[in-house]
Parts: sequence; structure tokens; C-alpha cells
Amino acid sequence: MSGPKELRNNGVVKYVGEAPQEELASGERSTRNRVARSILDHGPSTAADLAKRVGLTQAAVRRHLDALVSDDVVEAREQRVYGARTRGRPAKVFALTDCGRDAFDQSYDKLAVDALRWIADSGGDEALVAFARARMASQWETYRAAVDAAEPEARAEALAGALSADGYAATARSAPAPQQGEQLCQHHCPVAHVAEQFPQLCEAETEFFSSLLGTHVQRLATLAHGDGVCTTFVPRSSPAAPQTTTSASASTPGRNPA
Repeated sequence: MSGPKELRNNGVVKYVGEAPQEELASGERSTRNRVARSILDHGPSTAADLAKRVGLTQAAVRRHLDALVSDDVVEAREQRVYGARTRGRPAKVFALTDCGRDAFDQSYDKLAVDALRWIADSGGDEALVAFARARMASQWETYRAAVDAAEPEARAEALAGALSADGYAATARSAPAPQQGEQLCQHHCPVAHVAEQFPQLCEAETEFFSSLLGTHVQRLATLAHGDGVCTTFVPRSSPAAPQTTTSASASTPGRNPA
């Protein structure tokens, strides 16, 4: 039977000068993981309850709780009292924050995959495509405002900024010669694991970019396909060629050309 899962990216390693204290990183982090895990398993807890469960003094537990509060992993609150209230201040309990819960393993990707598979099984590929397009359409106003506020030659960069605000870590740069245009690069994708099984998400996103920028775009690479970055080629607009607001890539959008 495997042991309890540890907090991921909990940020409790403290630095002195430029070098991390290795002993603190291993020993103290492990103890703070146990404290947070005990709260996860048993719900909001007092320092006294935690001390008993993890085998530490209350003073030691409070020190770890202070660090976890500072890192937004746990928060202090008054203990909820049911029935008649006794005299004196309510005991302080410590509960996990949303950030603290997210530090433990979640099943959001599996839930999303299960939901999309149900949509596909119930309504077929058309229903899945409709969902993917509706998802992008819900973000239209925010992205449209960012792109419209930029000069024509800076629209790809403006789109990259809007994507970064949504967690995509996007950049725009000149495409290598002989291409005439820009490469819109997304260095992170919050739904990459789901898009691995449902490339319709990538295809709808490519259509979305094309419509926002008013020009044909071409998806060259995707994280979901196993590439290191999602890359979309945005050609430089030609004065002689009218722009379109509906066309997407001529190649299969959202997938690497085979």
C-alpha cells in the first residue's frame, strides 16, 4: 500500500543567502506535508489535534502552520460551534485553502475527458465540435477587445498577451525566413492532457485565432501532439488580399502536419 501523497509545488523551501537549506528542504518540508495532509484527511483542525496526530509538540506544529499560512496552503478560522455556545473565545482551527487543496493530486483532467467522451458518444463528432467552438466563443469579447485595441501589425502580439493572461504563456515573434509573417507560440496549455485525446479543442482554437486576427492561420505544432510548444503561423496581411473572419488553417488545425 502506497504512503500518503505529498504536496506538490508547495513552496515551503526556505533560502538563506543564495543556497537552499537541504536539511530544511527534506525534513521540514516533509513535516509540513504531513501537517497539511492531516488537515486534508480530518478536516479543519486545532493545533492541539494536529500535534497529537503527527507526533509533535504544539509549539512545533504552530511553527509549521505559520509557514503554511504564509504560503497560502492553510488558513486560520474560528471553530464552528454547533448547539449552545460556551463562554470564552472559540478555538482557532486551521483549514486548507483552495490553493492548498490544489497542491494535492486532482482528477480534473479525467473528469474533463469523461465528460467529452460522453458528449462524443451521445451526439457524435458534431456535438464535440460544437462544444469546442462554444468554449472558444465564450471568450470572444475579452480577446476581441485586446486585439482590436492594437495596431494591425501588433495584433498577434496583443493576442499573445491575452492568452498569457489566461495561463498560456504565449509570445509572438517574427517567423523565420522565407516565411512572411509571425509565429504565435503558446509555451503552456492548461488543457493539453485533454486535447491529446480530443484534438477538436485545438482545431476550434485555430479557427478562433483566424477569426480574431481576420486572416488565414496555420497550426504548425501543438503540445497535445507531443511538441515542445504550440506554434501557429500568422501570415503578414497583404493590402491586396481581403481579410476573412471565418477561415482557418488549410492543413488540419490543431495537429502537426504529417
